[in-house]
Amino acid sequence: MTKIQLQSKDTQMQQSTIPHLGLVCITIDKQVRFRTITRTRYLTLSLQQREDTLRELYQHNLRYLDGALTFCQQQNIRLYRMTSALFPMSDLEDEIGANILAEMSVDLSKIGQRSQSLGIRMVLHPDQFVVLSSDSDEVIENSIKILANHAHTLDLLGLPQSPWALMNIHGGKSQRAEKLVKVISELPPGIKNRLTLENDEYAYNARDILAVCEQAGIPMVFDAHHHICYENLDSYNHSSVECMVLAARETWKNPDWQLVHISNGESGFNDRKHSDLITAMPDAYYQVPWIEVEAKHKEKAIAHLRDWWLIQKN
Repeated sequence: MTKIQLQSKDTQMQQSTIPHLGLVCITIDKQVRFRTITRTRYLTLSLQQREDTLRELYQHNLRYLDGALTFCQQQNIRLYRMTSALFPMSDLEDEIGANILAEMSVDLSKIGQRSQSLGIRMVLHPDQFVVLSSDSDEVIENSIKILANHAHTLDLLGLPQSPWALMNIHGGKSQRAEKLVKVISELPPGIKNRLTLENDEYAYNARDILAVCEQAGIPMVFDAHHHICYENLDSYNHSSVECMVLAARETWKNPDWQLVHISNGESGFNDRKHSDLITAMPDAYYQVPWIEVEAKHKEKAIAHLRDWWLIQKN
């Protein structure tokens, strides 16, 4: 068992009564920021320039990843979603990025060790190009390659191959649930053991994703805002919200690790665009241990939620 798995009973009890609110990628005050490079620009560089550029960029992003942990520690934030663009170009065939990461493996492992010692859960959400339900074998192959690259990064960080350090994706192409289950079932353990699926507003509603997760044997990340948008509901306290929260929990072998998402509409309740702050929350979310806060004002949204929503619980 990992140190995370051996949490004290007191910590587990706290998780079951007070949800942990998670920071997504960056801070609004620019304290946590990451750099990247486009593929187009990268390919214009000489081999030496590529190596120099990526080494400096990776070192910068690793420092800021460590800084993100410091920020979370200072703000008592126990959940942090890493950017999926942490180490760009590390999966290219020139292997320059991969070799640099191998050289930095000791520093990466120290970051992972620090996150565990601080009790900060680190998760990852690969980008929209990951579509495991595609009708194109090439797209699926590339999607698995992207997931494998992210899984390798999590391995270098020393994070467990479990949903504690999850990689969360959407269902992708609609009406392809059987294909999605088949592809997931054939994934290597380093990917599948971390993989979770999230409901969306377009292709896979909460019940669809729940069924896929049950058949594939992976956890479901329930998103209440996606749910109310898909179903055109007028309240987060619609009975189906609590129903899906509880049904999703059953897909988690360790219910204390259940993670959900929250966002609010920017211009109206059912607006798909995210608002600056969270001003409406499902009562059912008092029952979950981990909540990623998907709001534009990042840490300010977390502070706002603590000031009015969590305080109501106490």
